[in-house]
Amino acid sequence: MASSTADEKSVNPVLRISQLDALELNKALEQLVWSQFTSCFHGFKPGVLAHFEPEVKAFLWLILWRFTVYSKNATVGQAILNIQYKNNLSQAEKYQPLSKHQKLWYLIFTVGGSWLEERSYDLLSNRQLQSFCKTKRFINCGAGLLKLCGLLNFMVFLQKGTFATLTERILGIRSVFCKPQSVRQVGFEYMNRELLWHGFAEFLIYLLPLINVQKLKLKISSWCSPIAGLSSSENTLAAYCKECSLCGEWPTMPHTIGCSHVFCYYCIKSNYLFDMYFTCPKCGSEVQSLQPLKYKIEMTELH
Repeated sequence: MASSTADEKSVNPVLRISQLDALELNKALEQLVWSQFTSCFHGFKPGVLAHFEPEVKAFLWLILWRFTVYSKNATVGQAILNIQYKNNLSQAEKYQPLSKHQKLWYLIFTVGGSWLEERSYDLLSNRQLQSFCKTKRFINCGAGLLKLCGLLNFMVFLQKGTFATLTERILGIRSVFCKPQSVRQVGFEYMNRELLWHGFAEFLIYLLPLINVQKLKLKISSWCSPIAGLSSSENTLAAYCKECSLCGEWPTMPHTIGCSHVFCYYCIKSNYLFDMYFTCPKCGSEVQSLQPLKYKIEMTELH
């Protein structure tokens, strides 16, 4: 009963994008196999595979064909996407696997065609005889005609979505789904998190330039280490303020802003130019007037 039900299963047509994805996966697999194979010969003399490259590639693609199309009626890319080939020449509506002749001709058209193109190009590239030149022109015309037919077939495929390659159309093989495609349950949790994070990042990018980080930092430092009770006389100023209230170093060209603290000229000038409402980080006094210190602070007072 189970086998009869499987034989009578309906044929599910494949979307165009799925067929194109299968072709791209096949190309990626071939490139991966060839790169892994050539990496085994890195220790040999350079160019050791150059003379036999078409034959080696044909042998590798023959092995791939044996374990994919010949045994499973599907290429590697099709197997990944739940696709397989169907014998479209059969008039039955139920699924019919490929015949042996179709599989052999598929091998000849794909593997044999690529091998013949590469090998004929190598054989005729260095020949200067008139007969070889005519043969070369004939081969080039044939290759161009095949590419033109492939282009026309691709345009028809975009319209009808039945045969993705010229080989499939000639052999009468069609891509179908192995099993009916079920509706995928799309989860939006990840998308919601991404949208929320991107929205929050854009909000921060808009908000951060509006915040005066320097002034906020100085305000917090004035709250953490307040200094009060100092005399406002210049003698007290010279006696107690032996470091810049901004950089913490010995003040260079000391200046005051009207409070009991001393600043380097470059420190206070740059901060005042950056913020017209700059306040002292120690006591919070605003800039009244930027004046140089009248009494010099001796270096010996540092000790």
